[in-house]
Amino acid sequence: MSESSAPSSKPPKRIRVVILIVLALGLVTASWFLTDQQNDTHTILVTFPSGKVLEAEVADTPEKLLFGLAFREGLPSDTGMLYIFETSDRHRVKTKGFRFPVDMIWADESRHVVHIIEQAPPCPQDPCPYFGPPPEKVRYLIQTPAGFVKEERVTPGVELKFTLRLP
Repeated sequence: MSESSAPSSKPPKRIRVVILIVLALGLVTASWFLTDQQNDTHTILVTFPSGKVLEAEVADTPEKLLFGLAFREGLPSDTGMLYIFETSDRHRVKTKGFRFPVDMIWADESRHVVHIIEQAPPCPQDPCPYFGPPPEKVRYLIQTPAGFVKEERVTPGVELKFTLRLP
């Protein structure tokens, strides 16, 4: 028997091409899925009357609304988290799982500040106190690094400006 007629251990060329195409499609699909998941975070720029702009990560999913800033080591300066509640109400929150103190700024649908809590302490485990409810219905809550409210002289009644940051 000649060498050319010996059975080959390699799969036929057609099968190799099909396998490569399937692998390529799998990689493209996986990269699309992973990229899509990373872009899930929205950022809104919150402008205060002083002109200060805060880059706020938007908590607009049930998971982000539940956990917020929990388990993070801190917030870089000029950043925060903006909770957008589904409906206007007298929302209250906890700092369970937080590792650093925060200032809290509640705002109504017209983006006017309604209520402020400064230096809300972190709460490592239950029972944790609630902060709020604000005296009026609110649609938004902004959590900032502690000291932000004092530094920017934020007071009830001031109007905030929200600008969506596009990727």
